[in-house]
Amino acid sequence: MQEQLQKYIPPKALAQISELVQHENLVVKIKQERKTRHGDYRCLPNGKHEITINSNLNSYRFLITLIHEVAHLEAFKTYGRAIKPHGKEWKYTFQHLMLPFLNPEIFPVDLLPLLARHFKNPKASSDTDVNLSLALKQYDEPNDKTYIFEVPQGSVFKIYNGKIFQMGTQRVKRFECIEVKTGRVYLFNPNAEVELIK
Repeated sequence: MQEQLQKYIPPKALAQISELVQHENLVVKIKQERKTRHGDYRCLPNGKHEITINSNLNSYRFLITLIHEVAHLEAFKTYGRAIKPHGKEWKYTFQHLMLPFLNPEIFPVDLLPLLARHFKNPKASSDTDVNLSLALKQYDEPNDKTYIFEVPQGSVFKIYNGKIFQMGTQRVKRFECIEVKTGRVYLFNPNAEVELIK
């Protein structure tokens, strides 16, 4: 599995990750991009465990996602099925697994304070931590997308599924946008990436 993962994670993290994923009943699969998730964990009916991760993630987000999913496996093994997917048992496990990786040999120095803050109380997705998400996106391959906070009010844009919206006003943290076809109002996080329509 080490060979499979080495092109996706920071080189200095490889030895630790190899130990972390050494479970005889664990399969890690690299998938094409899925718009709604970076990765997932499943306990299969045959007793095996499966983790899938998107192949298009930058190495830092890939590493965080992989450890996030391993935390699901470890929390499941330690606490059983009755726990909440992103409850306190998972949070504790994720923090514990992530701590050895939070150093400048693995992550860029500019990410470390944001990661430290995030892991005081990790969320179900790093995307809900806007500052961390924006900082991680600086390491993505360049693309033609625009962040929603950069879209001028009244402008029209589309999202990954083809739906078209008009930019509205900012609420406390999120942006109110109107779906052109239905007139329904949706709220977008500032770090959402959209495609402007000229």
